[in-house]
Amino acid sequence: MNMLSRFITLAAFAAALVSAPVRAEDVKAGDLVITQAWSRATPNGAKIAGGYLTIENKGAAPDRLVGGSGEIAGKFEIHEMAVDNGVMKMRPLDKGLAIEPGKTVKLAPGGFHLMMFDLKGPLKQGDKVPVTLEFEKAGKVTVSLDVQGVGAQAPVGGDHSGHMNMKKM
Repeated sequence: MNMLSRFITLAAFAAALVSAPVRAEDVKAGDLVITQAWSRATPNGAKIAGGYLTIENKGAAPDRLVGGSGEIAGKFEIHEMAVDNGVMKMRPLDKGLAIEPGKTVKLAPGGFHLMMFDLKGPLKQGDKVPVTLEFEKAGKVTVSLDVQGVGAQAPVGGDHSGHMNMKKM
């Protein structure tokens, strides 16, 4: 193998190592566009996991994320993490999460997120986990959560900003 052939082979190998995995497809539900749906890998025996995604409302009317479901977990809730008197607290959003017209809402670590309880098995890095989101107006829509590494703060190739979008309670 000549020097040029070795260089091309090595370059192709390096490109394969650093290329990002394909991210989840954008999903449309009525006037809503759901992107960057992901979760973190969980250790064996874990019973809870978080789900993260971005929802853009391209319509003229508000909608609301009110719940979710999936074969991977026994129960889904929409949660918020926020700072209350200097203490980080997590609470369920019993009335769901509003998605105002013309706005984008990001569910990310340290802020709004899906909580999946009673996991049926571990989430493994590289898996795509189907879940069904339920919206007040757009109805039910299925998305796949791309499972990232245990400590991931954003999906591979995703936006790392806003992952601590906490607000005072």
